[in-house]
Amino acid sequence: MSITESTAASSGIDEVTAAHTYRHYINGQWTTAAGGATFDVRNPYNDALYARAAAGTAADANVAVSAAHRAFSGWAAMSPEDRQALFLRAAAIVERRQDELALILAEETGSSLAFARFQQHVVINVLRQAAGWAHETKGEVLAAGDQSTLSIAVRRPLGVVVDFTPWNGANVLVWRSVAQTIAAGNTIVVKPSEEAPISAGLVVAQVADEAGFPPGVINVVTHAPGDAGPIADVFFDRPEVRCVYFIGSVRTGRMLAERAGRTLKRSVMELGGYNPILITADADLDEAVRIANYSAFFHQGQICLNARKVLVERPLYEEFVSRLAQRAANLPQGDPMDPQTVIGPLINDRAVAVMQERIADAVDKGAKIVTGGSHQGRVHEPTILTDVPDDAIASYEETFGPLLVVQPVDSAEEGVDVINRSLYGLTASVLSGDAYRGLQLARNIKSGMVHVNSPTVEDSMEAPIGGVRDSGWGRHGAHAREDLTDLIWINVRNTPVELPI
Repeated sequence: MSITESTAASSGIDEVTAAHTYRHYINGQWTTAAGGATFDVRNPYNDALYARAAAGTAADANVAVSAAHRAFSGWAAMSPEDRQALFLRAAAIVERRQDELALILAEETGSSLAFARFQQHVVINVLRQAAGWAHETKGEVLAAGDQSTLSIAVRRPLGVVVDFTPWNGANVLVWRSVAQTIAAGNTIVVKPSEEAPISAGLVVAQVADEAGFPPGVINVVTHAPGDAGPIADVFFDRPEVRCVYFIGSVRTGRMLAERAGRTLKRSVMELGGYNPILITADADLDEAVRIANYSAFFHQGQICLNARKVLVERPLYEEFVSRLAQRAANLPQGDPMDPQTVIGPLINDRAVAVMQERIADAVDKGAKIVTGGSHQGRVHEPTILTDVPDDAIASYEETFGPLLVVQPVDSAEEGVDVINRSLYGLTASVLSGDAYRGLQLARNIKSGMVHVNSPTVEDSMEAPIGGVRDSGWGRHGAHAREDLTDLIWINVRNTPVELPI
């Protein structure tokens, strides 16, 4: 059955050359919204109508949760071999259709074609790794009090998990959450961002449907801008939902975590970060410029892991700023459908306005614009600021765009102190000519992830991906199984035990 209103027999993914209408995916069926309404999905580069999607309601969310709950027992009991086969089929489907899926992602979110294609390769690997995870939910034998007792700890899936999926890095982030959740034996309801209902949700449903995942294991409910509240209420009110995944802003994360806490639901929060790079005086300057450029401006600075500030020991500071500014100014900008484009559009007009507000605030307080500062439509120039005072918003808050603050420090230790004053702790990088010294500095940085001689934008499904402090809690990747399962103690006695009464 098609995911669009078209009666064509194909999936609908390769039909979106005009404004097709995408439906929810609930219990293995493509369904219209309960009220029949839809909303427009527009290309962020030219604002052209790209597609329409079902404008979901609380009623749709209720149906999706019920479907996931009904599917849970059967899915949890399925053999690892059968689950593994489904993941491998899904990986093969994405591999076969990766060019189509990359085009959808680029048109819907403004991602460059290079990043969109890269995401497909990551998704393929995620699904192949998830096939292995199906065998890895293991327990352990515990020390027992006597020879006649067997004491074991086993992991048991939670039940229904809800994933609030963001629009940035849409394909990778939604597949990562879905794969790790269902590999652990849970079922899932995906609520994608209204900015990317197709790439952050419905393409997953399409692939899952073709691969043959059982009905109800994966469900996707989309909604119009401004309509997330009633849908979220359902997720938090339904007792069948046992865990909530969220990737997004600290402000929204706080609200969702509070809601989860009221009903004692588990939550995993990957929130914003003010991600730093520390460059020591003995670092390779060419490599430092290359890494900082990528860390700050990849995907127009719209990745949670993008660098927001670079701290440079003074001997390298002036030359570093000059070289980085030259490199950033020469990044090709424009239409993301042009294969040469590196800097495409920001996701919406509000994102552009925030960039301009942060730049103006910093300049008003004494900062200097080394390069950039302007925009054409939603395409904003990579912008580097120096002499940014501590009270400028750009000096301490994440700006979701191509904005980078560069600051000199007198020593690497001072740089670590500056980093640790931040309330956030998602990712950081240390660039040093001495890898061992880099390691020592990294151990003192309060961050969930620290990379030595490597960019802030790093990902590995085998690594514990996540933040600390105001950047959230819980982990993605192979370590996610600890958040996605309950640890159960089973104690088996073969002989009667003496009791005090």
